[in-house]
Amino acid sequence: MELEAARRAVLAAVRGTCAADLPRLLHWMRNTNDFDELVVSNNDVVLKNIAEDLRNRLPIEAMFNSEHQAVQKIHQHPLPMIHVDAFLYDDDFVDSLCEEGKMSRSYCTECGSYKTASLEFISHSFSLMELKFLYQHVLPDLTGKVVVDVGSRLGAVLFAGYLYSSASQLYGVEMNADFCQLQEMMVTKYQFIDRIKVVHADICTEASLLQKADVVVMNNVFEYFLDRQEQARAWEFIAFNVRKRGSLLVTVPSLKESLSKLQTNIQLNQWVEEMQLNYDVYMEKDVDREALEQIHLYRIL
Repeated sequence: MELEAARRAVLAAVRGTCAADLPRLLHWMRNTNDFDELVVSNNDVVLKNIAEDLRNRLPIEAMFNSEHQAVQKIHQHPLPMIHVDAFLYDDDFVDSLCEEGKMSRSYCTECGSYKTASLEFISHSFSLMELKFLYQHVLPDLTGKVVVDVGSRLGAVLFAGYLYSSASQLYGVEMNADFCQLQEMMVTKYQFIDRIKVVHADICTEASLLQKADVVVMNNVFEYFLDRQEQARAWEFIAFNVRKRGSLLVTVPSLKESLSKLQTNIQLNQWVEEMQLNYDVYMEKDVDREALEQIHLYRIL
């Protein structure tokens, strides 16, 4: 049944309900969990299983000691900040950790007082909600296409691309050997090896891979891992090599924000055109609209 026919059928059922029962029916429709199973797919379950496997192999902050610069930058942030990986920990999971005393959403502004403020959370991974939005609503049909995730970290973009798209190849470029090993373990365990390849490298050595990509994904990729001079160099490399006309670039945050504090020669209006996204298409409950609005899509000119 198509959407319009389904909508008419639902409205007909509501209008056919006796007046005495209509308020209870509407209350049930607004608050029931009975529809949840209709929007939770087997692929969602697989991704949640992968997240659980990764949680069991990582410290709670999901960072390795080998990430010296990222750890240092988080500690140097003017306001207290912690890394909470959105792929591993959704809001409900964070709430349960807070209840167990393993995590906190706030900090004391004056030790010994009741004055508290909210901690700032940062994630270098997409959440399950964001991944589904990316592959089901942001990107077009990827049949036969090549996707490159720059700074693939835990592999969330790769695994979701395998499950939610028909991309022929998904490449994850990651310079941290510990994260590459974790990704390889998941690729092998879940039998993704036919379409996913993890590349242990600095993206600035992968010109040919960027040049053949149909989609390049960059989620919070440089700011916490490179100093500003290195960030500028990396962005110049990206802009020089991601040049296939009509190919797509997905970034978090926007290119304008990422480049605003850097000195580069990149002319955005000569390189990309931003595509408008519909942030209202995601139908599941508890949608984090603010998180979705951080996702930007560009077409290469």
